[in-house]
Amino acid sequence: MRGLVDAAEMYQKVVLYTVVFLQVTLVPIVGFSLTYLLDVDQENFTVAVRTELVYWIVVAGLIYGMVSLVLAMFFGGFRPLRVVERGGWIPVLGLSRRKGDPELIDRTRMALQSSPYGKMVGLVNRKVTVDGFDLISVHGGLQLLAVPMQVILIATPLLIMEGIPDQVVKTDRSFELGMAGYMIALWLAVRIQPTISSWLVGYAAMFRSVLWKISRFSWVLPILLFWFLARTFLAASLNWLDVDIEQWNEVQLEAVVLNVIFPNAVVPNTAVIDFLVAISVLPMATFTTLSVLGGSNDMPVWMKGNDSSLENLQMDLLEEPADNSEEDDLGMVSENEILEEKDEDGASEEGSRMIDMPYLFDD
Repeated sequence: MRGLVDAAEMYQKVVLYTVVFLQVTLVPIVGFSLTYLLDVDQENFTVAVRTELVYWIVVAGLIYGMVSLVLAMFFGGFRPLRVVERGGWIPVLGLSRRKGDPELIDRTRMALQSSPYGKMVGLVNRKVTVDGFDLISVHGGLQLLAVPMQVILIATPLLIMEGIPDQVVKTDRSFELGMAGYMIALWLAVRIQPTISSWLVGYAAMFRSVLWKISRFSWVLPILLFWFLARTFLAASLNWLDVDIEQWNEVQLEAVVLNVIFPNAVVPNTAVIDFLVAISVLPMATFTTLSVLGGSNDMPVWMKGNDSSLENLQMDLLEEPADNSEEDDLGMVSENEILEEKDEDGASEEGSRMIDMPYLFDD
């Protein structure tokens, strides 16, 4: 029975590792491909493949996926336990000689425990080990709860770029200001997410388990569905605001890489829309998946916080009176035995005296 449980847990971990890999590679490539690769001519009822965009689709998908992974790890405070037990990244990378320093290890432990990643890991571990939720269901529930934050991340740079008047910020600098606002919003989002998840993850996990029974591919469908909804909404908003988005294509990271590797590669005019959607959807999704993977492992005592230590202390205190009562019972028994022995000795002495009394009177 234990072997079946271990096999199920290993299967779920493999699924989650696959999800992380696909989120930073396949999901953006599929999203870009479905958006740009096929050119449908409704008048002539023909479908053409835009092969000139293949280079941009692959390069942009991989770049945005890796950027999202780095953002999720950096803003979430991701640290593997092996790195923490050695004092952090600086000693591990050989930039400090304090590798294995107890004081540095304690500081790193406290930093991990108080980080958004540490809080999410503790939440996932409690839901799986204590409350008995399925690991995949918890992951799906957290993915659903991340949607409001993803919407905020999409809206923040848009509001900054179009909400600030030109007299305050120059037009060619509004994109950089929007990215600064995005970074602040992402920093806040990963810190708010553990609080929201602690309240609603149980309900979201139950809803996610229903979706899992309906479709085995439901772990990727919500991401792609939200991707297209967000892109449609963002494109409509930019068109409604009459925003000239082509001026920002030159500062795109994938455009710079393509000019070096593939000088003849074509970049779509609306590439900035896909950039905003990718960095809004993927970092929160990746942060959630990394947290679930961390919570699926055995957690050390210091990661569980003071609540678990207090519970263990209370359990020990509850068990101590029983032990003391047993000791008291043993003590009472021993004292009774001693008193009984004394009574028997006294009775034997009195008996011997009673036997000796006639002899005294006879004399």
